[in-house]
Amino acid sequence: MEVLVILVPLALMLGLVGLAAFLWSLKNGQYDDLEGAGWRAIAEDEPVREKQIL
Repeated sequence: MEVLVILVPLALMLGLVGLAAFLWSLKNGQYDDLEGAGWRAIAEDEPVREKQIL
């Protein structure tokens, strides 16, 4: 039972750190363009070259 004295405050601190990181990412605009990253992942960067037969 003595371990709960350490684990409960540790869990609360980790939760607060996670919440702070989430709020920081919201403030910095990480979730502004949700669809853009998906489209950039499938967009072609360069045109496909045709193979030349020698």
